[in-house]
Amino acid sequence: MNTLVILEEADREFQDAAIWYEQKSSGLGLRFIEVIKRKLEIIREHPERNQKKKGRFREAGVLIFPFVIVYVYYKQEKKITVYSFFHTHRNPRKKFKKK
Repeated sequence: MNTLVILEEADREFQDAAIWYEQKSSGLGLRFIEVIKRKLEIIREHPERNQKKKGRFREAGVLIFPFVIVYVYYKQEKKITVYSFFHTHRNPRKKFKKK
């Protein structure tokens, strides 16, 4: 099985989004967390399913919520590193910054 690592900055984006959704509507933050966790399991099982978008970075779209998960799959190490939970309405130039 592939190892999944979520970088600290990405985890902060994830937590901030979950809190924001929960503040908008009770239970929506929990729904966001469930959808993201389900998507991460799919990525863990099939990391090459999503095409490379820039260099080695891949993007997995999230159903229901306007987010993509930006990650790199290191095949030999069987490791997936999540770099960002990126809101699709943000400036796309910022998606791959500091990576």
